Amino acid sequence: MRPGRNRGWLLRLVIAFSFAQGAVSMARPAVSYRALALGADERAIGVIAGVYALLPLFAAVPLGRRTDQGRCAPLLPVGVVLISGGCVLSGLADSLVAMAVWSGVMGLGHLSFVIGAQSLVARQSAPHEHDRNFGHFTIGASLGQLVGPIAAGALIGGPDMARTSALALVAAGAGAAVAFTSLWRTERPVEPKSRAGRGERVPVHRILRTRGVPGGIFISLAVLSATDILTAYLPVVGEHRGIAPSVIGVLLSLRAAATIACRLVMTPLLRLLGRTALLTVTCVLGAVLCAGIALPVPVWALALILAALGFCLGAGQPLSMTTVVQAAPDDARSTALALRLTGNRLGQAGAPAAAGLIAGVAGVAAPFVMLGALLLVSSAIALRSPAEPGRAERDARRGTSAKRKQGGSRPAASDESLSRKGDI
Repeated sequence: MRPGRNRGWLLRLVIAFSFAQGAVSMARPAVSYRALALGADERAIGVIAGVYALLPLFAAVPLGRRTDQGRCAPLLPVGVVLISGGCVLSGLADSLVAMAVWSGVMGLGHLSFVIGAQSLVARQSAPHEHDRNFGHFTIGASLGQLVGPIAAGALIGGPDMARTSALALVAAGAGAAVAFTSLWRTERPVEPKSRAGRGERVPVHRILRTRGVPGGIFISLAVLSATDILTAYLPVVGEHRGIAPSVIGVLLSLRAAATIACRLVMTPLLRLLGRTALLTVTCVLGAVLCAGIALPVPVWALALILAALGFCLGAGQPLSMTTVVQAAPDDARSTALALRLTGNRLGQAGAPAAAGLIAGVAGVAAPFVMLGALLLVSSAIALRSPAEPGRAERDARRGTSAKRKQGGSRPAASDESLSRKGDI
């Protein structure tokens, strides 16, 4: 199966990702509501949301290294098991400490699944297909983010918030397990490489110094932090403004639906604006809209703000994936994607904790002002990002390879095989 041919694997991957992400999106607000029912305050909610990122933080790069040297698909079922188990055990936990631990397990499962899935898309897509295929892949995440909060809002409520939120977490675990039905033939068979054939590992510092990689990582961090804090803190805003959990679920799903709409029209938007302009404009508008959530607006106005914000946030993740993949050395793409996810987890660990501190001092709407500032910085970085990241470096590598071919030396064939590896 060559890049650009049969894309049945991508459809199956999107379906599996929809169930896995749907479970996480259902569990995150359910964890917040259950923690509130167990006596948590805004600071404790921020800490629990941050722990979701801490355990995966140390696993991302080793998982990326392993994937660069082998197959991607085995990470998918491992991720589903951890997500499902983390959801169910969070629902059964009766203390805030235990909830934080199982939230970390859930985060590790999500990281494992995403590293494997993103690496599959990077390998099995031709370079000109990256924007489109990453956009389609992230539709799976948006579908999960659309359905998950609605399901959580339908189950959570009434006088016994602890019981209904626990029920929602157990249901999320069952939903994650459904992803197993689509985890077949997502990766074509590959022959294992000998240690000699693998070549030397590209150092992490070299990947991080490649033009385009740091910018892509920061933009991804900012956009995901915005999505994550929306999911974790909109229920808290709803509690303070008297908005029912079912309405909060609809608002979060409206944001996800707008994100899907953005990704469905991403190809014409890229033709119209280009990657750099699209990232810059969406980050600027997202910053203004995030700050708008802090205003005491009625529910209908909040719905409009979240819909527009969801559309703006839809571009950041797939385009940052393409930026990182095309900038990174061909034989270190999975590691580069893992570093991007590490940045995401740093944001998920630091942003909710900072949001908790800010909310405790300045009120529950203040974290959204912080997100607006973060997205403004991202827009400046996007404006300075190269339109075609990594092109000069790849051209230099191709020139070196061509010289070796003319000289008839064996290393040229090795370099050529490494160049093809990223497009398997």
